Amino acid sequence: MSLPDIFSITASGSYLLATLAIVTRLFHPKGPNIILVLLLGCIGIITHTIGSSYYIFSDNSFSFSLPNVISLVSLLITLTISLLALKFKVNLLLPVVYGFAAFWQLVIFFVPTGSESPLVSEQLSVISHVSLSLISYCILVIATLYAFQVSYINYKLKNKNLLAVNHLPPLMQVEGQLFTILAMGTLCLIFSLMVGVIFIDNFFAVDNAHKMFFSFSALITYCVILWGHFKQGWRGHKVLILTIIASFLLTLAYFGSRFVKEFVLK
Repeated sequence: MSLPDIFSITASGSYLLATLAIVTRLFHPKGPNIILVLLLGCIGIITHTIGSSYYIFSDNSFSFSLPNVISLVSLLITLTISLLALKFKVNLLLPVVYGFAAFWQLVIFFVPTGSESPLVSEQLSVISHVSLSLISYCILVIATLYAFQVSYINYKLKNKNLLAVNHLPPLMQVEGQLFTILAMGTLCLIFSLMVGVIFIDNFFAVDNAHKMFFSFSALITYCVILWGHFKQGWRGHKVLILTIIASFLLTLAYFGSRFVKEFVLK
């Protein structure tokens, strides 16, 4: 077993323990032991980071194979949600992100992560586009998780199930955070596409047509959500459905073709 594999297995185990620590006490009168959860999560994040650095960085290139990209995305999302947990009650989000990170670290262990398309570090425009794309995707996925949390809290309040939301933040606070995060992610996505359009020569090549279609479709959908909320007062179920659709479109843009190329047609 190689050193990166050891870090991946350690990260997966730590994430899994953190998931169990919060799920088993999610509806406990005293709530989950958030210090223990974040401690286990921190161990997972550190070992995840070290393991991913071995897989992604080699000499003067980056290995952006699909498993590596998803691992990096899950790391960024997990780190962000863990930092948010220091100040806000995100008990519903923690088991989701920790559980997915644990699962994907196991995938990394079993699935080859060889360099399919190394990226030379001098290509600053491409690196900038990819970095902004990953950042925007992570932020918008977090917004989607927030949309689920808003819908869950709203549903429980309508059914007067106060025990279920006793350890969750107020509805209006979460909803405000949702649209702030959504606006930030949309802005990053706009910058990412602008960098691609202006600085990358083959950005509109035939091979990238499907990516452009899904990316711009997702961007339009996110903009419609923000317009609908701030101008028409949209919230609740409508926002959740549109956010899921937009995130699905963005996922197809970022990962759809790469999955087919790297695994189906390999």
